[in-house]
Parts: sequence; structure tokens; C-alpha cells
Amino acid sequence: MHKKRIVVKVGTNVMTNLNNRIVGPILKNLVRQIAYLYERGIITVLVSSGSAIAGKEVLGECSAEDKSTRRQIYSSVGQPRMMRHYYTMFHDFGMRCAQVLATKRDFAPGKYRENMINCYEGLLQEGIIPIANEDDAVSLAMSMFSDNDELASLVAELVDADMMIMLTDIDGLYTGHPKDENSELLHQVTVDENVEKYVQENEKAEGEGRGGMESKLKIAKLTASKGIPTFIANGKDENIIIDIVNGKRKGTEFINQ
Repeated sequence: MHKKRIVVKVGTNVMTNLNNRIVGPILKNLVRQIAYLYERGIITVLVSSGSAIAGKEVLGECSAEDKSTRRQIYSSVGQPRMMRHYYTMFHDFGMRCAQVLATKRDFAPGKYRENMINCYEGLLQEGIIPIANEDDAVSLAMSMFSDNDELASLVAELVDADMMIMLTDIDGLYTGHPKDENSELLHQVTVDENVEKYVQENEKAEGEGRGGMESKLKIAKLTASKGIPTFIANGKDENIIIDIVNGKRKGTEFINQ
């Protein structure tokens, strides 16, 4: 029986390079850390973006004019490609993984939520790493998550996680632009602190993911308010997940009090 459960959300900007191509060694490093923790009694639920960009790598430009349809097409093509990457990498570490796709409806009270709980509990008890993502192919506007940060928070609550880590391509929340030498990294934030004033606007191209720092702040505070310590940290840092679990001062931690 595993002593701890953590939810790790990895965004598209972590797993891609400047040319928006998926970088295999980054994914393998994430899997390596998850395998390391597994051997020490800590099991991970991985919430992974990347299906849309993986599909776009294969298809290039898509002829569908409707943006939602293009997203469905890219994600439908890219999701099995992402799972092939993860399946191979976890297998290399002697581990098993499973795909769990969901829409927002699946977390609503009732039979859908009960079914999700049964699925996750069954996988975790068998020592299988669930890899969660939105079911983009069938999600309607009314049942879409705002982004995978929201999905990660819902999963963390569902599995009664001890911690949630949101991995991005910067070290955490800064008091200004991360590249500004006068900006400072905030190591700990309480849910009632007004840190939204530090958020910088950002623009993303199609397929690059929907979440930004504003979304991460909202979700981090929401999750922390439910008693689940939440971190925003740099997923390209070699041992970031292990370091956070071991209590090292990395990223920005959000706490309830």
C-alpha cells in the first residue's frame, strides 16, 4: 500500500522545445522521477497535456475551418501518440500506466463521479500510474475544462491527494516578469494573498495549451483551500518532483493558512 498520493500536471510548454516539438528526454525524466517515488511508497497520478501538439506534429496544417473541430482532430490523432511515448517509457522502468480520459461531467456528483473514483482507486491499488487528460474528441463546450490545471485539481480532490504539483516552464510565481532582474520568486503563498497583481499576460498559438499563469494561480488557490498543498514549479528542472516531495525549497507553494 502506498503511503502517499500526489498529482503531477505537466503542461505542453514543459514537454516542447522552441519549435513546438515534443522532447522525448523531458518526458522520460518525468517518468524516471515518478518511478523513483513509486519505489519509495509514493504513487503518482499524471495529468498530461500534449495531445493537440502531438497531433499537429503529425498532421501539420488542418483543413477544418472550425477551431473546435481542429482541436478534436489534433487531439484524436495526438493522444495515442502520447500514450505510446508514456507506455514505452514506463515499461522501461518496469512500471505500468493507463489512460484515463474525462469530461467535466464525469466529476459531477452521481454515478459518473462514482465510476471515476472506482476507476482511479482500482488503478492505484494495482500500482498502475493513471495518465489523465481531457477527452477532447467528445467534449462539448458546456463540459470542457478551462484547461488541464482544472482537471488536475478535480483529480487531486477525487483521489484524496496529499499534494499537487503543476509543472510549467518557469520556476514559479514571480513579483514581476520572470526575466526581470528585479523580480523575486515567491516561495510560499496563502490562498488569501493578492498575488494576481503579479501575473503577466501571455499569448499562445493553437495547440500550445490553454492554461496560463492566471489560470494556475486560480487553480492553485482553489486546490490549496481544499487542504491539498499545491506547487507551481519548473518541469524542466531535472529532479523537480523529487525535490518538492522531499521538502526542498523549489517553486511556489500554495497553502491554506
